[in-house]
Amino acid sequence: MINLNYEYRIYPDTQQEEQMLQWLDICCQVYNYALAERKDWILSRKSPVNSCSLINEYIIPADQPYPDFYYQKRALTAAKKEYPKLKIPSSQALQEVIAQVDSAFTAMKQRGFKRN
Repeated sequence: MINLNYEYRIYPDTQQEEQMLQWLDICCQVYNYALAERKDWILSRKSPVNSCSLINEYIIPADQPYPDFYYQKRALTAAKKEYPKLKIPSSQALQEVIAQVDSAFTAMKQRGFKRN
């Protein structure tokens, strides 16, 4: 059996490069938002019942579900209606960003970190 590997190099023009950088910036913002949403949910569950944090307080309702992959994917669909900038990159690219956040949290949980 012979394995053939090909390597292709692209040379985008200035307009294409600006468009790719815009997509990258939007994907980065979605990643950071999804990460912050999960971290805020986790930190809201770590506060003791009888005391409040002096640094900052995370107030998220107790019945709010954990923002897993499917929850954030549905929220992304709703956010596209409110923020038209999210319609610029493809849906698959943004869903892949959410999947990367989910796989990072899954790997962290498998290594022994707990979300609660």
